[in-house]
Amino acid sequence: MATKTKTKGKAKGVEHRGLALDWAAGHGPVTGALSATTGAYAVATVGTLAHMPPGWALAVGTVGAIGHTASGLRQKLAGRTITSRAASWLLGSGWTTWTLATGPLEWTKLGALAVLGVGMGAAARSVGFYEEARELEAIAAAERQVARELSAERRAIAAEWVDRVQRVCGVSLHVLAVEMWPTGTGFTIDAELPAGGITYDRIAKDNSRLSADARLPHGCTAAASPGIDQGRVLIDVTTVNVLAAEVPYPADYSPLSIHTGIPWGYRTNADEICAYLREQCALVVGPTGSGKTNMVHVILAGFARAEDILTWVIDLNAGSAGLPWLRPAMEPTDSQQAMRPGIDWLAASHEEALKMLDAALRIGDYRKRAYQDLMAKANTDKLPITHEIPQIMLLIDEGAEILVSRDPQKRELAKKILEVIRMLRAMGIRTVLTALGATSSILGDLMIRREAKTRVALTGGATEGMDLAKLFPGAQGLRIEQAPYKGSGFMGTPESPAALFGTWRILPAQIRDIVHATSDRHPYLDTVSAKAAGPDYARRWDADRTAWITDHTPNSPGTTSETTATSSPTGGLNLSAHRQTAVAASDEDRLAEAFRAQIDAQFATTPGPEPESTPAPKTGIGGLNLSALRGEQDNAAQAAALAALEAAGPEGTGASAIARALADAYGTNRQTISGWLQEWADEGLAVRVGTGTKTRYVHHTHTPDA
Repeated sequence: MATKTKTKGKAKGVEHRGLALDWAAGHGPVTGALSATTGAYAVATVGTLAHMPPGWALAVGTVGAIGHTASGLRQKLAGRTITSRAASWLLGSGWTTWTLATGPLEWTKLGALAVLGVGMGAAARSVGFYEEARELEAIAAAERQVARELSAERRAIAAEWVDRVQRVCGVSLHVLAVEMWPTGTGFTIDAELPAGGITYDRIAKDNSRLSADARLPHGCTAAASPGIDQGRVLIDVTTVNVLAAEVPYPADYSPLSIHTGIPWGYRTNADEICAYLREQCALVVGPTGSGKTNMVHVILAGFARAEDILTWVIDLNAGSAGLPWLRPAMEPTDSQQAMRPGIDWLAASHEEALKMLDAALRIGDYRKRAYQDLMAKANTDKLPITHEIPQIMLLIDEGAEILVSRDPQKRELAKKILEVIRMLRAMGIRTVLTALGATSSILGDLMIRREAKTRVALTGGATEGMDLAKLFPGAQGLRIEQAPYKGSGFMGTPESPAALFGTWRILPAQIRDIVHATSDRHPYLDTVSAKAAGPDYARRWDADRTAWITDHTPNSPGTTSETTATSSPTGGLNLSAHRQTAVAASDEDRLAEAFRAQIDAQFATTPGPEPESTPAPKTGIGGLNLSALRGEQDNAAQAAALAALEAAGPEGTGASAIARALADAYGTNRQTISGWLQEWADEGLAVRVGTGTKTRYVHHTHTPDA
C-alpha cells in the first residue's frame, strides 16, 4: 500500500512504499501480547546461544511483576488488572527460564509460547474493558453526587419558598423546578398554582412583602410573573444587588437592527433587556440626577450601531443631547475618509425642530404612496425597513414636557409630534420621548399611553413626581426604594414586564469611539424620502444652520429661542441705535464677501460673483465635516445636474443656473452644484471654461476632443 506524506515547509509530497507504522503509538491487547511473546522467544534464543544462566530471566520477570504491581497500586487500578499484569511478567519469565534450561527449538515450547500469548492478549482485553467500565462508573457516580447536592439545595429552596408564599400570600404552591441563574445572582422558581382560580397576581401584589420576609439585600427583589400557562407562576428571586455597581457600556460595537432589538440595559439577573421599536414609541422618565442624560446617550449608541436606523434629535436645551455625537465629525483626523456624525439631524431651536417635524410628516405621507408596490410585493401593510429604506427614530429630549406646555411655540411643536406618533407607525417613523417625571399631566395624553409601550423610569431614589402605578399600570410590587442608584430604575416592554433594571455608563470618549466605529455603517435616507423631505433636509448641515455649534459668543444665533427672538425684533421699541453690535453698511458688505469666500474655501466651491482679486481668507473656523454628508441623498439630483450640463450644449452653463433649475425638485443649492462641477472637471466629465464671474462648465461630449 502506498501512502503520501508532505514534509513541512516543502511543496512536493514524498511517496513512501510499504506499511506505514506509528512507532509512537501504545500497545493494545494484540500488539502487546505479540510484543511480549516475540521478545521472550528472542531472549531465549540469544540466551541459549550465549549460555545465559536460566535464573536471570526469572529474576527479571519477578522485578517486572513487582514494578507493575506498585505502578498499578499508585494508579488505583483494579485488583484483577494488577494481577493480570504481574501474571504476564511471571509466566513470560517462567517460559524463558524453562527454554534457557532445555533449548528453544522444540514444538512443545513454541506451542506453549503461543498459548501463553493468546492468554495474555485475552486477559489484557478483559481487564481493559473492566477498567473502562470502572472509569465510566466513577464519572457517573461523581455526577450523581453533584446532582444530589444540587437537588438537595434546590429542594431546600423550594421548601423554603413554598412555606414563605403560604405564610405571606396565603397561597399553596407546588414547585415544579428551581433554576439557578448562570450569573450566580439569583434563581427562578417555576410553580403550579392551586386550583380554584388563583392567578399569579395574588402573589405579585405581595412582591415587596416576600422580599422583606426573605431578608433580601437592598436592590434585590422577589418578583412574580406569569408562567407558561395561566395556572403557573414564575418567581424571580435576586440575591446579589447588581445595580449598585457602575457598569460601563459594552465594548462590543457589532451591528444591530431595528428588527432584532436595541439593548438599553440589563436586568437584575444580568441579562440584557432590549427595546423593539419597529412599531412602538418609547417614553423615558427620570428626574434631575437620575442618569436620564446618560440613558439618552445609551439609546443613541444603540441607534448608531444599527444598520437600518437614521436618528434625528430634538433638544431645545442648546442641543446638548446630540452635540457629543456631532463633535467627532468636527475634529480633524488623519484618515482620508470623512467622518459621519453619530446622528443624522440635530434641532436645537424651535425653527429647526419645526423643519424636522414637517420633513418627517412629508416623508411619511410620501412613503405611503411611493412604496405601495413594494409593500404589495412583500405582502405586508407596513413598509419593509432595510438598510436601503431606513427607519427614522426621532428622539425628543424632554419631549413629554413639550406636549403639556402652554407656550404657543411648544404647542405648535406638540401638535406635530402627536401627528408623527399617530400617523407614521407603518411608514417607519417612531419617537422616543423623555420627561422629568411620571405625573398625571405627562401621562394624561391617551396617545402617549397608547403608543409608548416601551417605558423606562429612572428613579435614582427620587420619589417626587414618580408615580410608577401610572407609568406601569397593572404592574405590582414596584417600589422606588428598590432602585436608589443613579442609572437604575424600572423598564417595561410588551415583551418583558416592568421590573428592575440598570443602564450602562457611557462617557464622551466611548461616544467618540462608537462614532468612529459606526461611521461607515449609517444608512442614507432613501431617494423617495429625501425628495419628500426637500431642502429642509438637504441643507440641514449648511453653514448658516450649523453656525451655532461652533459660535460660542454669548448672543450667537440659534443658541436659544430667546436670542433668536431678540435678533429679529417683531415689535416694541427699536433699540438698535443703542446696541454695540450694530455694523455699518460698508462693513456688512465686506463681511458678506468674506463669508462667501469662506464657504468657497471650505467646501471647494467655484469662485462666485466677487472679483478674482478678492483673496479668500484662510481662517480655520471649525465645523462639521460635510464632505461625507453633502449629497448623501442627492444621487437623483446629481444625475439631473449632469443631464442639465449636457443639455446646455457647447456653450456650457454655471452652478447658479443649474441650481435654479433643480431648486424646486431637489432643493440643491449653488455650493453643492459647484462642488459637483469641480469633481466632474477633475474626473474629465466636464471642462471648465473661463474664470471668476465668467466661469462656466461644458459637458465633455461637446468639447472638440470628444
